[in-house]
Amino acid sequence: MSEFIFREAGEEHIMDLLNIYNYYVLYTTATFHAKPLTEEAMRSLIFFHNPKYKTFVILLDKVIIGYVLLTQHKSREAYDRTGEVTVYLKPDHIGAGVGSLAVKYIEEFAKQNDFHVLVATICGENQKSIKVFERNGYEKCAHYKQVGSKFNQWLDVVAYQKIL
Repeated sequence: MSEFIFREAGEEHIMDLLNIYNYYVLYTTATFHAKPLTEEAMRSLIFFHNPKYKTFVILLDKVIIGYVLLTQHKSREAYDRTGEVTVYLKPDHIGAGVGSLAVKYIEEFAKQNDFHVLVATICGENQKSIKVFERNGYEKCAHYKQVGSKFNQWLDVVAYQKIL
């Protein structure tokens, strides 16, 4: 039986993660980047100076099928125990429960690093992502209307949070 494994992302994973992310850039509204990222730009999204923020690759049968990360929500000190969680999966692994496994994994990492609240910022039309976070106990806490424009359409952003 196949088993999902989470490993801290390293330099050797850049191209796999870049390819996953750039799929979403080019074909979806899941990210508001409009042009494919470079390796250097991807590094700035997944590697952090503070060790309490990390990116983990998700492996299935030794193949990267996605990644999950915990990053800084805001840079002011009062937000130090609030993190932002992000999950990206290869499209053929969406709907198989991997997103929920990733959310649970990053929550445990966040708890070990003394986080109090996690926030997920999601494009309002990304119902699959919204459902993953709702199933894992996140509650909608914000709705920003028409704050992004991609593929000639105005897009909403919603935020979901969970108090750990």
